[in-house]
Amino acid sequence: MQAFHATDQYAPMGDQPRAIEEIAASVTAGNRFQTLLGATGTGKTATMAWTIEKIQRPALVIAHNKTLAAQLCNEFREFFPENAVEYFVSYYDYYQPEAYIPQADLYIEKDSSQNDDIARLRLSATSSLLTRRDVVVVASVSCIYGLGSPEEWRERVLILEVGEEHDRDDVLRKLIESQYVRNDTVLGRGRFRVKGDVMEVQPANQETAYRISFFGDDVEQITHFDPLTGEVYARLDNLVIWPATEYVTSKPTIERAIDDIRAELEQQVAKFESENRMLEAHRIRQRTEYDMEMLKELGFTSGIENYSRILEGRAPGTHPFTLIDYFPDDFVVFVDESHQTVPQLGGMYEGDRSRKQTLVDYGFRLPSALDNRPLRFDEFLSKVKQLVFVSATPGAFELTRSKVISEQLIRPTGIVDPEVEMRPTKNQIDDLLNEIRHREEAGERTLITTLTKKMAEDLTDYLLEAGVRARYLHSEINTLDRIGIIRELRLGEYDVLVGVNLLREGL
Repeated sequence: MQAFHATDQYAPMGDQPRAIEEIAASVTAGNRFQTLLGATGTGKTATMAWTIEKIQRPALVIAHNKTLAAQLCNEFREFFPENAVEYFVSYYDYYQPEAYIPQADLYIEKDSSQNDDIARLRLSATSSLLTRRDVVVVASVSCIYGLGSPEEWRERVLILEVGEEHDRDDVLRKLIESQYVRNDTVLGRGRFRVKGDVMEVQPANQETAYRISFFGDDVEQITHFDPLTGEVYARLDNLVIWPATEYVTSKPTIERAIDDIRAELEQQVAKFESENRMLEAHRIRQRTEYDMEMLKELGFTSGIENYSRILEGRAPGTHPFTLIDYFPDDFVVFVDESHQTVPQLGGMYEGDRSRKQTLVDYGFRLPSALDNRPLRFDEFLSKVKQLVFVSATPGAFELTRSKVISEQLIRPTGIVDPEVEMRPTKNQIDDLLNEIRHREEAGERTLITTLTKKMAEDLTDYLLEAGVRARYLHSEINTLDRIGIIRELRLGEYDVLVGVNLLREGL
């Protein structure tokens, strides 16, 4: 088994050795809650990494926004170059949830833009968790939202070995059941193509592809190659192909689910008809029968997650499977910036519930859709055995429950808190420009926080016109682009970063 091994490039300094010892000892002793109270800039991320190395357990690190999660992920990858550090956030660049506003009789259809790179990283996280123990997953609150069953997902894995007998048609059928798409022209993520006895497939969680050569029904050769250039990386003895989506279902499961969906549909239609609500009765029948037909023919339908309780065979009212279910029993959760993240974890359920209840009441969804939801906070706590809260200003929840509160006050760099100076707003832009010039001359960078996104964009435009190398950062920027912007700041490719709320935490 691969062990966690942190890089030798860094060593604990200041208060870090004591904090690592205290938190690791508390987790090893079996304490449920512990808090790392670290002042800003004291290296709390490094302390988390060394604590993981000391306890040698899989870890889930939860951050309260995608940008902070991306930064944490990059830092953990620096600390654990030989281990699996995965990134798990929402794969939507844009997401408009399905909703109905009764007062205006306005139905808003679900609309979204999915980021394929983040979808690949999510699949990489789940596949790593099912194959190894030396895994750190850095996630946003997406980790408490519904995923497919880990058992069903594991059963859909396709394993090929050189010299073994595999019927080629069966292999193709299994790929299609796992939501891979055949495209004989262009190979891409989650696609495969076939030419005679040669099959090429690009797994959904990878950027490279594999060529499988058959001789009759025997696997003759497996080659790992670059789908863009055709460069061959290696010849392999075996290959594991994971499903292309997080929701995969077998044919027997779909057949059973369709019967259950139909039974619930008839029950809901009868309820609406007894209340003389014929419009709602017609609406729910039309929408659900379309979904059932899609499930029967393709094994998938848009909004399949709304039938997750039925597909997984769960009882009414029970919570869905989440990323947490993919972890082994002894994993540890680190809640970064817990004063922000804990309230966020607690608030996800209520907002989701009120929106879905309206959809059910007006015949847009079956009642079982209510069970496709994020975990309630009490459910989250029941699934996690040990938590480490990390914050400079932990809240009452963390402080009152933690058996051990380890303080980390000395910065490894020796830098003290900066002097805070209040200045009048008169001529503030000229004054700001003057300060930026001083920082540029010293070879340093400047962070500027504004009140709104528009203000951040306008100020950046002004600075660029003034000859300052500047960028802005806010929530409308693509998730992966945000990572690049922060990296460029560190490399010194520009001197000023203008942002809003995102700049307040953890950068």
